[in-house]
Amino acid sequence: MSVLSLADVYAARRRIQQRVLRTPLVESHALSAVANAPVYLKLETVQPTGSFKLRGATNALVRLAEAGCTRVVTASTGNHGRAVAHAARALGIEAAVCMSSLVPSNKVEAVRALGAQAHIVGESQDDAQHEAQRLVREEGYAYVPPFDHLDVIAGQATIGIEIVEDLPDVAHIAAPLSGGGLFSGVAFAAKQIAPSVRLTGVTMARGAAMHASLAAGKPVLVDERETLADSLGGGIGLDNRHTFSLTRELIDEVILLDEVSIARGIVHAYEAEHLVLEGAAAVGIAALIAGRLSIGAAARGPIVLIVTGANIDMNQHRRIVGAA
Repeated sequence: MSVLSLADVYAARRRIQQRVLRTPLVESHALSAVANAPVYLKLETVQPTGSFKLRGATNALVRLAEAGCTRVVTASTGNHGRAVAHAARALGIEAAVCMSSLVPSNKVEAVRALGAQAHIVGESQDDAQHEAQRLVREEGYAYVPPFDHLDVIAGQATIGIEIVEDLPDVAHIAAPLSGGGLFSGVAFAAKQIAPSVRLTGVTMARGAAMHASLAAGKPVLVDERETLADSLGGGIGLDNRHTFSLTRELIDEVILLDEVSIARGIVHAYEAEHLVLEGAAAVGIAALIAGRLSIGAAARGPIVLIVTGANIDMNQHRRIVGAA
């Protein structure tokens, strides 16, 4: 296991508490009826950048600013880049965000609107990663990884603390699974405080890098494919230092969803929960309404679904809802 400690997570919370929101945990009566158990939604959608990513990015950038850093770069599928741009602007730091051509245009424009440089490179997250590393080598930027960094993980882990504080009898948490920064952070914090809680990672069937790596027993490369859950795309890095080992240690279950199921999750969120969600944020809902989420643990407590982001292209959202 990595060298992350619960003290690191509490320190991250103190560091970011004036810059991010403590997000609401609300019961979904519609989903509770489906599960025959209390189901709560952790609404990271209300963060200023519309995504949980603001937590980890802010924690990492505050620490860099304290060390005198003035220029940062990251690679992103959109939401982390937006979070880095937001935090950098607040701290007076120059930011560059490298993204592939698969990143939706609304997310690219949101990065630019926050004053960051947007570098569109290649057709995969790995291509964007290579460009970010070039800027580090050749132009002296400090790199802020999207997930595999202890400060980023600790920032995301503050979600786990909030869940357990607000719902001490929580039995099951389902979180979107991609590079593992969110999942490993939440799982680490929640299980440190409530060891019996069950942690499920939910992701798309198309190009699920962490799932493939867990199956192989080591980080592996996957082909990145277009998906409604675009925020979950990209590899985990063959030199992954933290999130792979943490996820492997802490995960109880992985669920892979097809595109139809993800679309149904988006539609349910809109029609029953009055939430506009991107595909990656709707995967927990999708897994539950598809009957894929193991809910045996619900007999001893509630289920929490982490709802991670609202930054869907609205034209795409209208097409999905209209086709339902």
